[in-house]
Order: sequence, then C-alpha cells, then structure tokens
Amino acid sequence: MPPKGRIIVSDLYCKGCELCVGACPQAVIALNPDRITAKGYHPASLFKDGCTGCGICAIVCPDAAITVYREDLRARRAIPAGA
Repeated sequence: MPPKGRIIVSDLYCKGCELCVGACPQAVIALNPDRITAKGYHPASLFKDGCTGCGICAIVCPDAAITVYREDLRARRAIPAGA
C-alpha cells in the first residue's frame, strides 16, 4: 500500500504559477478556480486523493508555499498482542 500524504498551500505565498501541478507524479494538484488569494491568484490545492507525500511539489515551488505531510508507515504496523 503506498504511503498517504497531503499538502498545505500558503495563500500568502502561492502565486498560481502551476509548477507544482506539472511536477506532481500522481497528478493530484490543480489550481483552485473557486478560491482567490488576497493577491488575486488562484492557489494550488489537492483536487483528488492519491497524494503520496513525495515532496516534489514543495521542491519545485519557487516561493516555498507548499508544506508536505506524509503518513508515518511505522504507525500503521500492527502491534503484537501481549507486547
């Protein structure tokens, strides 16, 4: 099972350049046409499930507007009974 991730995009820094959209290997990031930032941009956001938390979007973002969170796979392992 692939790891699960999520991103938080800062409205303060995102300028809607779409570099993260093109770089996402899972194709789960898009500009949100329903939101406009204070600077007048449509910010990027996850539009469907499938983010693995790879961090490529955060690496290519020229304004460091993306924070990536990735599920800890160690937390999903079953703990043996009586341990």
